[in-house]
Amino acid sequence: MTDVTQARFVVRLTDPAKIQHARDLISGATAEKPHVVGRITPRPAPFTPRWSYHYRPETADFFDMAIEVCDATIPYVEDHLEEAGGAFLPGYVWCPWTSRLVREVPAP
Repeated sequence: MTDVTQARFVVRLTDPAKIQHARDLISGATAEKPHVVGRITPRPAPFTPRWSYHYRPETADFFDMAIEVCDATIPYVEDHLEEAGGAFLPGYVWCPWTSRLVREVPAP
């Protein structure tokens, strides 16, 4: 995925219905629920090595609109990761409002 900053972030999906929704977004078959939401874990993952955090795959989902308290850009989360889970991204829920999927990365 990307956001308004043009940074790239990999979201690992494991639920077949969510994988299909992601594919539909990328192909243009749907425009519903175009943004990504889920709980982050503040440590790197092999599928998104550039960043010090990742979405927990079992929590990743999609949304149309969300509350402001979970909105942040990809690099902003990285820069403020030590604050996540408290007033910043309560419960580690991250919902970047400008997030959008750009392509599918094949499973290793």
